[in-house]
Amino acid sequence: MNEFVGTGVALITPFKNDKTVDAEALRKLVRFQIENGVDYLVVLGTTAESATLNKEEKQLVIETVIAENNEELPLVLGIGGNNTAAVAQELKSTDLSAFQAVLSVSPFYSKPSQEGIYQHFKVVAEASPIPVILYNVPGRTASNMLPETVKRLAQDFDNIIGIKEAAGDIVQAMKLKSLVPEDFLIISGDDMITLPMVLAGGHGVISVIGQGFPSEFSEMVKLGLDRQVDKAYDLHYRIAPSIDLIFAEGNPVGIKALLAKKDICSNNLRLPLVEASGNLTDKINSFVERF
Repeated sequence: MNEFVGTGVALITPFKNDKTVDAEALRKLVRFQIENGVDYLVVLGTTAESATLNKEEKQLVIETVIAENNEELPLVLGIGGNNTAAVAQELKSTDLSAFQAVLSVSPFYSKPSQEGIYQHFKVVAEASPIPVILYNVPGRTASNMLPETVKRLAQDFDNIIGIKEAAGDIVQAMKLKSLVPEDFLIISGDDMITLPMVLAGGHGVISVIGQGFPSEFSEMVKLGLDRQVDKAYDLHYRIAPSIDLIFAEGNPVGIKALLAKKDICSNNLRLPLVEASGNLTDKINSFVERF
């Protein structure tokens, strides 16, 4: 699945001052990605504050991205949760014709065993009409999908094509690489260790900071895939301070502050998230001005 090699970005959902979805700003954000070298777009992931969007708002986001993208880049849709039956039903009832894959997070809060995780994704794979990318993010789900479980899923289900690995553990990522088939996509879900993961055999990233600096971050990943290590690390160290900044008070708090500074959207979030503190905003603004 070469269309998912490189840089994908986990799009935010821009809001107006009254907290309604800002479709115009979302179109501007999508265009910014397309014009600056991103390889694919991820819609309605965690970064999109999708937990705070109702069904109609999610549909508006989907329709807006599809229209602005106009089939220029591959699209991935986030569909996941800890109610397995509900996830399966959503996969079966959603029009996925404009999407090339779904990104499905390991069940959160419930803390299932490895067997529970396997059985959950068995149901997801059997329900999905398009390829599935697993999403392991222990910091949010409270459980870690182990490489051995990913190996089982990769071997048993042809439409499970890869994993967004966001454990922040390069050793786990390397073990994963050693266990799964060669064509199984290992996609970084951690911006700070994207380049090391790529150099260790990974296939790219689904990034948050990438939507703020799409040209530079995409170029870094391309250089890493091409094994131009010194040039890639030059970009990594140039971008790296911004990664610490945007995650300092949670996601997408920081990236929204950065995108507001770049006049792409307003800096509005929905509770329980609040906008970045004045101190953090000042640091982000200063970084953008110097970058």
